[in-house]
Amino acid sequence: MLDVCLLGTGGMMPLPYRWLTSLMVRYNGKSILIDCGEGTQIAMKEKGWSPKPIDVICFTHFHADHISGLPGMFLTMGNAERTEPLLLIGPKGLERVVTALRTIAPELPFEIKFMELSDTQQSIDLGGIKLNAFKVNHNITCYGYSLEVERVGMFDLERAKEQEIPQKYWSRLQKGEVIEAEGITYTPDMVLGAPRKGLKVTYTTDTRPCESIVENAKDSDLFICEGMYGEEDKVKKAKEYKHMTFYEAAELAKRSNVAEMWLTHYSPSLVRPEDYMKKVRKIFPNSHAGKDGKSVELMFQD
Repeated sequence: MLDVCLLGTGGMMPLPYRWLTSLMVRYNGKSILIDCGEGTQIAMKEKGWSPKPIDVICFTHFHADHISGLPGMFLTMGNAERTEPLLLIGPKGLERVVTALRTIAPELPFEIKFMELSDTQQSIDLGGIKLNAFKVNHNITCYGYSLEVERVGMFDLERAKEQEIPQKYWSRLQKGEVIEAEGITYTPDMVLGAPRKGLKVTYTTDTRPCESIVENAKDSDLFICEGMYGEEDKVKKAKEYKHMTFYEAAELAKRSNVAEMWLTHYSPSLVRPEDYMKKVRKIFPNSHAGKDGKSVELMFQD
């Protein structure tokens, strides 16, 4: 099960009724936060989740509405007596930016580790979750992220018996271990069937539509995408500031063959996103206007 929560849905500035866009994902005891603008930790508290167990924080880019909440998050973690290292992932320059922000949070009881992205596409193994970072098209360097939980095939008892694989190795092979014993090499594919469908969530914001989004969001169970503007006459403004309209996001969802799309990162002037969803759903029927705290538990298919 992949536990997903869109903590906030606002762009540019937090509002009394809308926190800044941020996503938190939990799987098998691991917690990943993407973006941390002002007020993110309050949004997290409203959800009832704690920042203490966060293992990784990813940043799409270094505009204030996506990173300015980090010093407060650090201090909250420290006050909760966190001692485990925290991994930060983001565009090149991440360590420099975070070091500057830490001027107001200089002493922490935990180590901060950095992973700076430099390639157009980069894949990172987070221990059970595969994180794919991909460049998008904003006015500064910006990345989208796909999180995938891959699922191996079912254990094939008959194949294991036919190949006379000792039962004491079955469990280890199921876990992906390669075993060498008595001059014989046993590999997981000898006892496993074809890989089963896993789970995939793609998150992208602050960008124009681009092919890297289509390629990386392909077949996602959930596609969380920027919809800065719902008004159809805001296309020119979206292009000027390298953002997206609801309808452009819907076209990306359609082309990517995703199962479901949530819109996020609304302009402060956009008060009622739901008012525009009828037209959006004509393009991609399973579209939803994201709202603060919107959650889903994605389950593996049998």
